[in-house]
Amino acid sequence: MSITIRKLDSTQADFKQALDALLAFEAGTDAAIETAVAAILADVKARGDAAVLEYTNRFDRIPNGGAANVAAFDITQQELQAALAALPAAQREALQTAAARVRAFHERQKRELQGFSYTEPDGTVLGQKITPLDRVGIYVPGGKAAYPSSVLMNAIPAQVAGVAEIVMVVPTPDGVKNQMVLAAAAIAGVTRVITIGGAQAVGALAYGTASIAPVDKIVGPGNAYVAAAKRRVFGIVGIDMIAGPSEILILCDGTTEPDWVAMDLFSQAEHDELAQAILLCPDAAYLARVEASIERLLPTMPRRDTIRTSLRDRGALIKVRDMAEACAIANAIAAEHLEISAEEPQQYAEQIRHAGAMFLGRFSSESLGDYCCGPNHVLPTSRTARFSSPLGVYDFQKRSSIIHVSEAGAQTLGKVAAELAYGEGLQAHARSAELRLKPRP
Repeated sequence: MSITIRKLDSTQADFKQALDALLAFEAGTDAAIETAVAAILADVKARGDAAVLEYTNRFDRIPNGGAANVAAFDITQQELQAALAALPAAQREALQTAAARVRAFHERQKRELQGFSYTEPDGTVLGQKITPLDRVGIYVPGGKAAYPSSVLMNAIPAQVAGVAEIVMVVPTPDGVKNQMVLAAAAIAGVTRVITIGGAQAVGALAYGTASIAPVDKIVGPGNAYVAAAKRRVFGIVGIDMIAGPSEILILCDGTTEPDWVAMDLFSQAEHDELAQAILLCPDAAYLARVEASIERLLPTMPRRDTIRTSLRDRGALIKVRDMAEACAIANAIAAEHLEISAEEPQQYAEQIRHAGAMFLGRFSSESLGDYCCGPNHVLPTSRTARFSSPLGVYDFQKRSSIIHVSEAGAQTLGKVAAELAYGEGLQAHARSAELRLKPRP
């Protein structure tokens, strides 16, 4: 069965409209999901552990009549370590290598995030103090969608930032625990693992219950119910982002093996039918070769049906005038993953302003970044790379301004503040500043 993938040309008169239509994606909100999530969150807020227990037993089909209390959902540190020890050696070593690389990258990131202070001539000291959050919650999908790599990417930056308590929630449908996920939690230094999921887990982390202390921030991916719950509790706690479908944009000069590019497009298309995979290239003959690779390789993919639908509905092969135009289009797309598969990728990278992560050169497949390069794979989607960044140490820290005004400094600053306060009609503000002024001789 052949595949139909959209072909566009930047020289066409209607190219902009066609590109806008291709990129258009409204996550929207399902009214039924929003209603259900609102009810679950309200119930968890009101009844705490009892509601969490009831929903988890029901939705995750916990066997043997369900758990008797929320404490039964806790995974001990001994069980986490046992899961790590029981992994096949190759899996354990791969997980440990990936974790070490993620940790090394984020340790460097932390060194760039230092506080500062400076003293003005009159003795006033100004600065910024950076402190970690006290407690964070990490949501990890369970069941078939189990991602140990996401455990590493979410937990390790939090630990590097100095977060004292990292609470991981992960659903276990039918009571089945994913051993690689538990092993990843052991490696990443997760403080507590609770086998609950869904909107009730988000509510428990946000509001707290008798057995689950509230957190300061919730990070990590989840289904539509989890996304809706995170959106609703934002403001009570912080969240990382509301992620959309996976995306890959490849800029290629036509020198990379076409099979490699085809497989890189597959690597995101296989996530789900709404994922987006786009190739930009100035060489029409090369685009045809990639299309031929797609046709030949697709039948060999276990997730070929998902890939086919993704490429048919949201994929594209786009002929551009040159690589400079490809860079300009890439900035407009602001993709989650951007591969620059070219002879001299750095020259094009310098023209890129908007991308979640950039993969430079033909050997930098996006899949390496998903697992073990070191930079975080939690990235902005749906064009939000125009104004947001990958998850990092900075997401688990906060900044406090330091203001230590000297007596001499108060004489100058007090007059400025009072003048502005009177202008705003805030007399108490003005008087507060003026009371610290020395009487005129």
